[in-house]
Amino acid sequence: MGKLIIFTAPSGAGKTTIVRHLLKVFPNLAFSVSATTRQPRSYEEEGRDYYFVSVSQFRSWIDAGAFAEWQEVYEGQFYGTLHSEISRLWAEGKHIIFDIDVKGAVNLKKTYGDQALSVFVKPPSPEVLFERLNLRRTEDPVSLAKRIAKTKEELSYQNKFDAILVNDVLETALTDAERLVSVFLGIGAKKNLENNP
Repeated sequence: MGKLIIFTAPSGAGKTTIVRHLLKVFPNLAFSVSATTRQPRSYEEEGRDYYFVSVSQFRSWIDAGAFAEWQEVYEGQFYGTLHSEISRLWAEGKHIIFDIDVKGAVNLKKTYGDQALSVFVKPPSPEVLFERLNLRRTEDPVSLAKRIAKTKEELSYQNKFDAILVNDVLETALTDAERLVSVFLGIGAKKNLENNP
């Protein structure tokens, strides 16, 4: 059976960048696509970035026990990992990598125990994190204020994970992430030279 590699962080800490890098480096990893009720951003694709669903659909899946983990991350905004997504990727013979919220990551780790590696990506400081969020320009002022307020709570969870990865210098963080995954899976990274010259 496959393994689970869970990356989590406050918004803007860089977990998505790290996860995308690892997917290029490790051909036996597959990305777990989460379900969400939030609106897609302009660059996001259905089924690649998220499964975008209505709140009523999401709630019906909760009632049906369809989720391995789910959270109402912001009021009226749900995110979750479907059991069917994990089964689908394991059936393909892949280990699964997750890019999910902090509480969801805690719950997934509790469920899968030693079968999962949980990594908290930490910004060098809260100030750097707020600056990154501002530079992203993906949030309106209200949404940005919500994310910043949530950051303090999320940072308090860091000691609940198997490893803390400080994302100060990106290249160092990527190398450290490769090492963590290599050790957990018991393999070496096979760089795709076309994607990673």
